[in-house]
Amino acid sequence: MTTPSDEGLILHGLSKILGGRTIIDNLDLTVHKGEMVSLLGPSGCGKTTTLRMIAGFLIPDQGHITIAGKDVTELGPEKRPSAMVFQNYALWPHMSVFKNVAYPLKVRKLAHAEIERRVHEALELVNLMHHKDSRPSQISGGEQQRVALARALVQEPDILLLDEPLSNLDAKLRVKVREDIRELQRRLNITTVIVTHDQDEALSISDRIAVMNGGKIEQFTTPQELYDRPATEYVANFIGSLNRVEGSYNDGLVGAGTDAIGIRPEDVYFSHNEIPGGHRATVELVVPRGHFYEVYLKREDVALRAFVSSDIPKHGDIGYVRINKALIYQNGHLVRSA
Repeated sequence: MTTPSDEGLILHGLSKILGGRTIIDNLDLTVHKGEMVSLLGPSGCGKTTTLRMIAGFLIPDQGHITIAGKDVTELGPEKRPSAMVFQNYALWPHMSVFKNVAYPLKVRKLAHAEIERRVHEALELVNLMHHKDSRPSQISGGEQQRVALARALVQEPDILLLDEPLSNLDAKLRVKVREDIRELQRRLNITTVIVTHDQDEALSISDRIAVMNGGKIEQFTTPQELYDRPATEYVANFIGSLNRVEGSYNDGLVGAGTDAIGIRPEDVYFSHNEIPGGHRATVELVVPRGHFYEVYLKREDVALRAFVSSDIPKHGDIGYVRINKALIYQNGHLVRSA
């Protein structure tokens, strides 16, 4: 049986009103000890406000926050067993890398020898000992991000909080740094909550993802479950690519009806040759996407997109399509997959 002390983080009934508007509305969330959870959603959905309440920079109007079995709802950030990596890193430009990482420990008035030991360990963790005497302006954006991470880890928190930590990096570096963060999080087994609007980022590094909408959590589950069985139309549209069709679905055919049907492009199979269960379709557009092509098709009065990696068609081709899987929604909620 799980007890509160076994959990990394418990949010219960959290609500927050800012500027006369409800930003967070009766939110519940449990993050297991050692788990990495993403808060995912568009701007304004409440994910950063939630993170700031966990960190103690905002106090909830209602509800409770428990970290490692202790109620911290009314505590300020300096009294919580958490550490935060900010979106802009918030490094002191006039301080060396070593002094930036040491700063929170000096504020706590730890002994000099203890500070030295912990800073060296943190810099070793992020492979930055060779830059300990450099200033932030002398190192790359990725290295600055790792300094901010080391400054959080040096505090030996129960919970690590990351606010859009990769948004200032270019695409290639972003992939490298997110892999580094995930590897470090697993090695340290530290409970981690990361805020992001990037679905690829969330899907690639998270144990579970909480998709947020209007201050509430639409769905909280594993990346695979989120992609395969999005519980609401909102989640289905937010995660991955989706063909949306109104009608009814039966054995690969879309007919008249009032259901909302979601079909992933990879579940639309295209061939120039006639295929079992296939129906004639016209190719209207072909867009290269690197290792595959996105093909826009028209089948009778239904428009579909397919991801194609072989037998690549061209505009105007006539071929055959088969729908291998569809998600059926009624009143915005998943009722079945077929």
